[in-house]
Amino acid sequence: MTTQTIALDSNYPQPFPPPWAVAWGDDHYGLWAEAELGSGEEVVVQRLRWIAPGDFLMGAREEEQDALPREHPQHQVFISHGFWLADTACTQALWLAVMGNNPSHFQESGDLQLPVEKVSWLDVQQFLGKLSLPGALATLPTEAEWEYACRAGTTAAFSFGEDISSAQVNFDGNRPYGDGKKSEYRVCTVPVRALPANPWGLYQMHGNLWEWCADTMREYTRATQHDPGLDEALTPLENEDLRVLRGGCWGSGARRARSAYRSHGEPDRRGSLVGFRFVLRSSR
Repeated sequence: MTTQTIALDSNYPQPFPPPWAVAWGDDHYGLWAEAELGSGEEVVVQRLRWIAPGDFLMGAREEEQDALPREHPQHQVFISHGFWLADTACTQALWLAVMGNNPSHFQESGDLQLPVEKVSWLDVQQFLGKLSLPGALATLPTEAEWEYACRAGTTAAFSFGEDISSAQVNFDGNRPYGDGKKSEYRVCTVPVRALPANPWGLYQMHGNLWEWCADTMREYTRATQHDPGLDEALTPLENEDLRVLRGGCWGSGARRARSAYRSHGEPDRRGSLVGFRFVLRSSR
């Protein structure tokens, strides 16, 4: 077990370490904690990053290239409650440990560190319902929480800056951003830690797979928002409303991997382009 003496301020989790953690620490990205998930011989360790409360400008800037009307207007959003966010998309290994099967299209290599795909929003609700950890509620992030974590304090089109390459993001490198140079197109997923993390230690928030969010897509206005979508995350409804997808994927061009880009899908949609990462929230 990793233990450190860590000075915590009011934006940090209370208590720390969280009751579900089997290891924890503080590095140049911030606080992290690890949970053991699954049962028997199929236990998988997942690292999560503490995402402290804060505020940010959600949506695309007026001058942002390739921005769509549904990304405007940019508006201030307050995230009132900190949360623990998985530092990677859910792997095939983790899905297998919890659910006992592997629905993924990309299995030929046998690498279980590839992200799980071909999981619908409804499938993910079943997965989350099987995560039983002391003092924790497992959910998907809201769309606002997802963008807040993706940006990680940055304001450019991507957390890496105003352009990306395939050395940073797994996308269709034949379709670069703006006037950028073409780069590699892998035509498949890559392992969840194969490419650099963002400034908050989160891997592949851009590209690799689209990621499900908890809530339905709302229309943006200039009004300040406080925790939009959180009620839907805490009490998800199993209905036919379209659910938000974020981040782009291995098969999409760079513009769809922007921090502000918004998409959506039917909650029963499955495909080799879609996966997820989860949140642990305090249940106390």
